[in-house]
Amino acid sequence: MGGQLVNDIVSFLVFSVLDVVDVILCYVYKVADFFIEAEWKACYCSALAKESIAGRGKIVVSEAPGESKILRLTCTKIQLEEISDTLYTRPSLVSAVSNSTAIRPSKRTGVRSSFTVNSTVIEMLQGRVGGQQTHPVPRWSDCNCKTCTSWTAASCRDTLFVKVDGARENVGEDVVFIHGFISSSAFWTETLYPNFSKSAKSKYRLFAVDLLGFGRSPKPTDSLYTLREHLDMIQRSVLDPYKVKSFHIVAHSLGCILALALAVKHPSAVKSLTLLAPPYFPTPKGEAATQYMMRRVAPRRVWPVIAFGASMAC
Repeated sequence: MGGQLVNDIVSFLVFSVLDVVDVILCYVYKVADFFIEAEWKACYCSALAKESIAGRGKIVVSEAPGESKILRLTCTKIQLEEISDTLYTRPSLVSAVSNSTAIRPSKRTGVRSSFTVNSTVIEMLQGRVGGQQTHPVPRWSDCNCKTCTSWTAASCRDTLFVKVDGARENVGEDVVFIHGFISSSAFWTETLYPNFSKSAKSKYRLFAVDLLGFGRSPKPTDSLYTLREHLDMIQRSVLDPYKVKSFHIVAHSLGCILALALAVKHPSAVKSLTLLAPPYFPTPKGEAATQYMMRRVAPRRVWPVIAFGASMAC
């Protein structure tokens, strides 16, 4: 009991300090945004940020007397329903107090208004439609080596890397393998593929994908890697080009989430689901699922060390 009490007190003090540091950094970055970009940006954990992200595309226009010009053009792909509520509602008394006394931008001359437009119009204005990117930006790495810039090849920019094996003709069944976090299609191709029998490979057509941002697949800097983007890329890279009408899914860890979402999207096409080590956490009725899971996985404790590490990471 004494050790538990000491752990509770020390944990409260340590995480209170970390919450204060978190809030201070929010203000530091907000001030930096003002000096560098001449505008205030809300921190990701504030309500203002949530509101600003909700719009798919906005054009901010100056309506000063005698002039009308575009001041800022923004576009986001994010869908709020695809983002965990822990991103915005981390339990923190310090953060809650700071949000109520947030720095507000000073008034300037002229009036700004904004209106929302179709995302296609935004992309046209940004040169994404009917235009061409002049200087591609390396993704994940700035070393410009062949591996890191391989995504610039026209053949792989809009599709995932897919390793296909098994039946080529008279295909009886299709199987899609989806890897987990910090992994790639090699998770399957170097373990399962070599051990399938000839009879299995003559009947089944096997697809092992590198998910968006993993392995040899594209790693777009402007992607938020939402559930919808992952599903769209699987559709575009496997189901459509290979004319897959019905299929089995084998998935591991993070891939299990995508597998379930894919089954929901194609309920009549998915013939079976095999989920290995799915990230499943039973939640009591009435509890916010992600918040409950966070309290279990990252309990804001300094001891044991693994709990402290999980809390810091989250």
